[in-house]
Amino acid sequence: MHNPPSKAPAAAAAPQGGGASGPARPVARRPLAGTGFFGRAVRHPSFLAGALLSALLALAALVSLVWAPYPPAEIDIPNKLAAPSAAHWLGTDSLGRDIASQLLVGAQNSIVVGVIAVGIGLAVGVLLGCLAAARRGWVEEAVMRASDFTFAFPALLSAIMLGAIYGPGLLTGIVAIGIFNIPVFARITRGAANAVWAREFVLASRAAGFGPLRITLDHVLPNIASMLIVQATISFATAILAEAALSYLGLGTQPPQPSWGRMLNEAQTMLFQAPMLAVYPGVAIALSVLGLNLMGDGLRDLLDPKLARRR
Repeated sequence: MHNPPSKAPAAAAAPQGGGASGPARPVARRPLAGTGFFGRAVRHPSFLAGALLSALLALAALVSLVWAPYPPAEIDIPNKLAAPSAAHWLGTDSLGRDIASQLLVGAQNSIVVGVIAVGIGLAVGVLLGCLAAARRGWVEEAVMRASDFTFAFPALLSAIMLGAIYGPGLLTGIVAIGIFNIPVFARITRGAANAVWAREFVLASRAAGFGPLRITLDHVLPNIASMLIVQATISFATAILAEAALSYLGLGTQPPQPSWGRMLNEAQTMLFQAPMLAVYPGVAIALSVLGLNLMGDGLRDLLDPKLARRR
């Protein structure tokens, strides 16, 4: 009796790497190279451009601490309004002072004002914002209304009032700009901290008996640090602009200390005779502010997890 042949199942093509005893194991993929912060940073054109310009500003300030072509306040009337040369790289002003030396030393003032003024706003503003988010109720209302009141006194108006009381100067400009930055950081910190206080891990910490101070230090500040870093970078650029404006009006850095804003003030009477006297400090201010703003925008993209995943 003839038995029909048994129907064998169609053999599927075994994938490479699979043994005869079973299916192939999935091959683990290696993480892409350069997916960390620095890997993404070198591929971010805005951050790279901003970091380069900001590094040039810092380099100019550092170099001027130990060396400058000439003393920036040295007057040389016979060589006034000299053209750029090997002796004076960018020429001289109406009093014969070396412009390159003034620009280099003027970078020091911009960085000093920016660091201290932003530091004042950051320290006081973050403290008030965290206090408002942790306590809520009348404490939050009082902090926010005080911030609204401070917004009514911009840096220029504050500098005028402080100058009338204590006299114009670098310290007056720093305090005025610092006071203006306090409500900026207080509002940002309060809004971001309120969002963190509503998260599940914070609710779990509160249920475990941790107090507001411990929760703020362990959970709130680490989660809003990236936002504060970005805002500090942008506020730094604003502080440089404010210092230049105050010095231009005679309320900031006083002679003989060089300042980009005062260089613009002194050049305004020579615009038709020597326009480059205004171009040099103007370009220095513009490039410094542009670099810090570009770096701030780049940091926002790199530190925001949602934006970082798109890159």
